[in-house]
Amino acid sequence: MTTNRRWLVNGDPRGRALAPGDWVLEESELAPLTEGEVRVSTEVLAFQPAQKGQMEVIPGYSGGNLIGKVMGAEGIGEVVDSNAADIEVGSKVIGPLGWQQFADLKPNQVRVVADDSLLTARLGPLGSSGLTAYFGLLRIGQPEAGDTVVISGAAGAVGSMAGQIAKICGCQVIGTAGGQEKCNWLVNEVGYDAAIDYKNEHVKSKLKEFAANGVNVFFDNVGGPVLNDVLARIAPKARVVICGGISRYEQETLPAGPANYFNIVFRQARIEGFLLSGYEKEYPQAIERMTQWIRDGRLVYREDVQEGFDNIPATLMRLFTGQNFGKQLLRL
Repeated sequence: MTTNRRWLVNGDPRGRALAPGDWVLEESELAPLTEGEVRVSTEVLAFQPAQKGQMEVIPGYSGGNLIGKVMGAEGIGEVVDSNAADIEVGSKVIGPLGWQQFADLKPNQVRVVADDSLLTARLGPLGSSGLTAYFGLLRIGQPEAGDTVVISGAAGAVGSMAGQIAKICGCQVIGTAGGQEKCNWLVNEVGYDAAIDYKNEHVKSKLKEFAANGVNVFFDNVGGPVLNDVLARIAPKARVVICGGISRYEQETLPAGPANYFNIVFRQARIEGFLLSGYEKEYPQAIERMTQWIRDGRLVYREDVQEGFDNIPATLMRLFTGQNFGKQLLRL
């Protein structure tokens, strides 16, 4: 029989940084494939900060206690055995493969995809990262031509897509990112109008320079001091989109609200959070539009690809130290 290697959840990291001991490696023999299932050999896994939240026992957000269960993750793999009539052996599929070498899944859990130049893009700009940027910006942020849009975490998988979609809408786009290399990439390759290195520059002062008339839309992936600085510069009727808050993911207690929150009243602005769930019926149209934008050269993306099954836990932890540059992937 074939051996399956799996990383099982071994800790609840709420209120602290992830640690190698939060997972334990298990090896077990694969059981015979049941009727209607497909067996997928995992080839590429995707990583995002929300995976830490899914490990935490947070009512209304996480899936509860996951100790002893396979760590979840979206991935791409090849079907090596099939008891499903409509999925052939050799097909490339995308789905919730998890941190394991082989995943046995139902046909409705996977989607057959073309083995083309955009294969891994379906885990990034054409996957949950791109869809989060698309619906968060267009539905919640509602950018209009001529608006000034600020994106925090702008060099990340979500932020870089959100900024480019704002450019397609005719907006001036400013991003914040950690390090000059990322800022240069945003301006010189992605097409941002300006980028602020929050590690070495004063965000509020730079926004006064780059957004003299205020910020119309803020797409926030970070929270913390950056959110506070942008709230100080919002324009009348501004829309603040709360997508994520990576600055607080390792804090045991919730941080105090931003000191400049009352600008929401003064500017008659709006803060709204959102999750990607609820837009599923619109995914095909959004993916079709973004695919065309990529083929037309209007959307560019970058992938940070790590290697090796044993390196899976360390790859997720990279997201919380700013080591990744682009969509974080790992090839088994």
